[in-house]
Amino acid sequence: MTKRFARRFATSVALAALGLAAPAMAQEKTIKIGVLNDMSSLYADIGGPNSVVAIKMAIEDSGLTKKGWKIDVVSGDHQNKPDVGVNIARQWLDNDKVDAIADTPNSGVALAVNNLVKEKNKVLLNSGAATADLTGKACTPNTISFTYDTYMLANGTGKALTKAGGDSWFFLTADYAFGHALERDTSAVVTANGGKVLGGVKAPINTADFSSFLLQAQASKAKVIGLANAGGDTTNSIKQAAEFGVVAGGQKLAALLLFINDVHSLGLKTAQGLTFTESFYWDMNDATRAWSKRFASLTSKNAMPSMTQAGNYAMVLHYLKAMEALGGNPNDGAKVVAKMKELPTDDTLFGKGPLRADGRRLIPAYLFEVKKPEESKGPWDYYKQIATIAPEDAAKPLETSDCPLLKK
Repeated sequence: MTKRFARRFATSVALAALGLAAPAMAQEKTIKIGVLNDMSSLYADIGGPNSVVAIKMAIEDSGLTKKGWKIDVVSGDHQNKPDVGVNIARQWLDNDKVDAIADTPNSGVALAVNNLVKEKNKVLLNSGAATADLTGKACTPNTISFTYDTYMLANGTGKALTKAGGDSWFFLTADYAFGHALERDTSAVVTANGGKVLGGVKAPINTADFSSFLLQAQASKAKVIGLANAGGDTTNSIKQAAEFGVVAGGQKLAALLLFINDVHSLGLKTAQGLTFTESFYWDMNDATRAWSKRFASLTSKNAMPSMTQAGNYAMVLHYLKAMEALGGNPNDGAKVVAKMKELPTDDTLFGKGPLRADGRRLIPAYLFEVKKPEESKGPWDYYKQIATIAPEDAAKPLETSDCPLLKK
């Protein structure tokens, strides 16, 4: 009798413990976000420490910490090397209880981390990497791309310049996943709009001397030299193109990916007249101006936000909104991303726009031109808007997508 009672008592205690544990797990309100980007090299200005600033602003504006949530941010420098990026991400996911990895400028790094995040069932919040493959053939239930991609850039700048008479192209391309994807997508748009691609040359990432590549571009006699690179590579190639008299000789430079930080580095005298595509500019309206000035006040150099830094803010804000809607952290990345896709996106920087089944956020893009020095009214007043690209034209149509998620 005593033994039977003891067994019943032990069973009751165990069941009670399970009953207490389930709600406790469901109500776990702890989140850790890892910001993985280039902290010290050619992409540091467009992401770097200031992406951390933007993400911390999103955490503050979410209001979750005032509701008892504990949200931590860690950061790491991937050095633009996929193996380094994956090693940092693996340490975070396996040992440091990181729930989501954000930013990831450098498509090679992002594609590698994308696979790891799926394996570990965590979340990849991509704002920095441009390759459209993240929502195409490499898409997973755990990754979203919020801000832009190579398809958007190609269908903005590539289409506009081709239709404006730039019907022959030569590409100067960063020799890794991002550059290859950007050249591929832009070439498709150029040929679809009646243009021809006369050739191209691949340059190693973080190249200091573009002279031999620019000489090949000049010799091609192409009307447009497409710069399929970014950050310091873009600014260096533009500066050296000016020294070689490329534009003065009648050819046009197409900066297929240009950020406001690049224009600031180049100066208006050198950058004036460049045409490019972005989904965000700090001076678009009262809301973007107010947020951007607040952002600048928190940075070391009072820099206005890049498109990707703004994207990090909006993306993490939506991620936290999904976590709150779930009632706590489910420790299930696919479940969190599914909730993000279910909830309508709406923020002060990008406005409203659905998060599609392939993980791509639908937002407008804008064709900009860099102002002449005499047109600028003050610091960071660099852009004039040429055209608006509708959200459905800025993202690859789902019916032509090769995202595996759409084939189920």
